[in-house]
Amino acid sequence: MANVILENVVKCYGKLEVVHSIDLHVEDKEFVVLVGPSGCGKSTTLRMIAGLEDISGGTITIADQVVNDVAPKDRDVAMVFQNYALYPHMNVYKNMSFGLTLRKMPKDEIEQRVNEVAEILELTELLQRKPHELSGGQRQRVAMGRAIVRRPAVYLFDEPLSNLDAKLRTQMRLEIKLLHQQVQNTIIYVTHDQVEAMTLADRIVVMRDGYIEQVGSPIEIFQNPTNVFVASFIGSPPMNLVPAVVEDNAEGQILRLNDGLRIPIPPRPDCHYENGLEVVMGLRTEDIFIDQGPENLALSHSVDGVVEVVEPLGSETNMHMDLQGTRLVARCEGRRQVASGDNLTMRLNLQHLHIFNAATEQSIY
Repeated sequence: MANVILENVVKCYGKLEVVHSIDLHVEDKEFVVLVGPSGCGKSTTLRMIAGLEDISGGTITIADQVVNDVAPKDRDVAMVFQNYALYPHMNVYKNMSFGLTLRKMPKDEIEQRVNEVAEILELTELLQRKPHELSGGQRQRVAMGRAIVRRPAVYLFDEPLSNLDAKLRTQMRLEIKLLHQQVQNTIIYVTHDQVEAMTLADRIVVMRDGYIEQVGSPIEIFQNPTNVFVASFIGSPPMNLVPAVVEDNAEGQILRLNDGLRIPIPPRPDCHYENGLEVVMGLRTEDIFIDQGPENLALSHSVDGVVEVVEPLGSETNMHMDLQGTRLVARCEGRRQVASGDNLTMRLNLQHLHIFNAATEQSIY
């Protein structure tokens, strides 16, 4: 079993602690993505797993073996770097086979492995080319191929798509997903792009400032963010987050967003908040839509507003709106004609309302 376990792992540079006692259990054959903004510690964590960075505390276990003092070459992992790290004077075949040659593997076995992987990655016609003769996507496939031919227990990807243009990134995401389905190995993947994280991962690990903020499946993290940071980081566009105050009224409790806009809090068992509690209200763009009349959701709230900015995206349109003094981003179908200045009645889907404590930023609803 190629599981990876991090227990109380710490990384310090001198007196500066950059990774703080993190715990993570990656299952055999699982695809786990570490995601977060630049400087959050995700690449440092990956490099500690690879053995390229010494750990300052804690334990790292790979395939049930503690590897704290094991050299990188003996950890049975293969790493794919952001900058490809190809040898410019070698052709594709030699780049892919270099690690196997160093291990003094029989020539016929090397040839068999390289040809098998080249076929999977559609590199067969490119084996005699040098790196400078390849496109960015082809170079990345060669870097992946060099890792695959080693047949390691764990693959480590450090922002492998960040140097590619948008179209190539989309294509390579699909290829990496298909690769995982074919090789069925454990993959730990680092990115700052939440779209990559959502589309690739079995589980996402959201990091900030050297801490793990939340671990879960893409849909779990999208639907149930544990705090304001996760809510703002996962989702495109990000969740609408607006300061509010809880107020009691005759029908229950409401959120007062400003002097004009008030939103009812749908009652839930054991969810009653102190009158005057300062909170942050969260609603995703797809949960704010144009009111279509009586067929709308029962657990919702109607608000009049004005369209300020329109962002057509083809299949859908994002609308930046002023809803009674509160600015929120809403969404409608791309075929719907909407223009700046339009007055619209919007419906807020309160089934997916989020409330965070303003002081702690933790989810409370």
